[in-house]
Formats: sequence, structure tokens, C-alpha cells
Amino acid sequence: MPAFSINEIIEMAVQIERNGYAFYNEASKRKDLDQVSVKFITWLRDQELDHEKTFMALRDDADMQELELTQDWEMVSAYLKTIVDGRIFNSEESAIRKATEATDMGSLVDNAITFEKDTLLYFHALSDNISNPKAQAALKRIIGEEVSHVMRLNDFKKSLA
Repeated sequence: MPAFSINEIIEMAVQIERNGYAFYNEASKRKDLDQVSVKFITWLRDQELDHEKTFMALRDDADMQELELTQDWEMVSAYLKTIVDGRIFNSEESAIRKATEATDMGSLVDNAITFEKDTLLYFHALSDNISNPKAQAALKRIIGEEVSHVMRLNDFKKSLA
């Protein structure tokens, strides 16, 4: 697995958060959920937006300048999206499909836990190849945010039983 720059790591994290947002947003529209479930899913959806902003804020001025100087960043971004889509919720459409095809709140939460764990595994695998301290710190922050989601989802799942 290649070593990625902080900009590339953040771009992948942002793409993953967008897929997660699509999942939770679609799930929040389900008519078969009670108020507690809708509130929880809506909170998770909003967390995905907050994470996206948080992750983008991990870049400093030098990172932004590097990003601006990269002439083919759109192509790099599309490539990174392809990498992410191949590993986590194949695409935004796949995330939406998982939310609508879930048979009940339990299976919806199971899908969410799988998504969050896949995200964790992906970023842990990346961290093995990152030596840049700034990129390592960004990965640590990203992983910490995803761990908090898994814990909240597990707690919510227990409350369903």
C-alpha cells in the first residue's frame, strides 16, 4: 500500500464521511423508525458533516498551498474516491441502498457498525505506511472519531434488545 500525503488522507476521509452521510441521511427518512431511532440516526448523519469539516480543518496553510499547487488535484481526488469506493460502501448509491434495504432498525445499525468498522480497518491499514508526523496525527484523529461512532452504535444496539 503506498504512503499517502496528509492531503490525500484527508481527501479519503472526507469521501468516506460523504458516503456515511448518504447512508444516515437516507436512513433518517425511513417511516418505520421510532422517534428515538430517528433522533439517533439524525445525530449520526450530522456527525458525518461535522467530521468532514473537522478533517478538512486538519490542513494547515502549507498543506493548503501544496493542494493549490497540485495541478491535477481533481484527477487525484477522483482516483482517491475510486480507492475509497472500492473498500467502503462501494459508492454513495451503495450506502443509500444499504439504508433502504435494511429490514429494521437492528439491521440498519448492523450496517452502520460494519461501515464504521470497515472505515477503521482501512485507516489502521493506512497508518502502517505513514511516517510523516502530521499525517500520523491526522490519521489518529480520524480513527478516534470513527471509534466513537462504533461505541455509540454498539450502545444503541444494546438498547434495542
